[in-house]
Amino acid sequence: MITVRIPGAIYQTSGAIENGTFSGRWHFSFGSYHDRRFNHFGPLRVLNDDTLSPGAIWPLHPHKEIEVVTYCVEGEFRHADEHGKGGILERGGVQHTTVGTGMWHAEINNRDDIPMRFIQMWFYPEKEGLPPSVEQMQFKKTARTDRLLPLVSHEGQGAPRLRADATVYSAFLTPGKTITHSLPNGRGAYLYVLDGGTAEVNGHQVERLGALIATDEEELRITADGSELLLIDVALIKAG
Repeated sequence: MITVRIPGAIYQTSGAIENGTFSGRWHFSFGSYHDRRFNHFGPLRVLNDDTLSPGAIWPLHPHKEIEVVTYCVEGEFRHADEHGKGGILERGGVQHTTVGTGMWHAEINNRDDIPMRFIQMWFYPEKEGLPPSVEQMQFKKTARTDRLLPLVSHEGQGAPRLRADATVYSAFLTPGKTITHSLPNGRGAYLYVLDGGTAEVNGHQVERLGALIATDEEELRITADGSELLLIDVALIKAG
């Protein structure tokens, strides 16, 4: 079964934060936004597409017992926690944080001259009580052109290991190129068109900034018009 979410149906918000402003597209219930139709998708609990103005800071705040995956779309993302300055992600970089027993962290636009756009995903962990940790990797565009490249994965696959039953893939598809992704029984996929043109998935059109939910599909056939995609493959039984 395929469900398409048009861009206008995804919750949009904006506001003031430390040293600037933010705007966001929140795909699942988060903060003051609540939609019982979109509380989670398997272990995927949050998918926020946020842009921070130059120099803006989401100040230190606490989390506990979640897996956090951050993907930098534009600009420079900087992570900071109670232990220090933290790492910097450039476009195409991914950071995986096991919050585990608890962590304070902040999200920062490392540049004071341009906006910074990042995708942040939260996952229910496979078990509680894990020690907090942070790791990150930078991926070249060529490595994910016309293929689905794992950014983080429960199975490893040369990417940071996610402590949840899910894999986050990135792809840049050149016009007319078709790729496939298998979905064994009991698994689903959430696809988000970050940029570029439209994507076609099993005959369904997904606009830029739109998304698609796939369940009970053996395979996804994805064709795009010069688009950047994220695909999150999940087990359909929620963990946690």
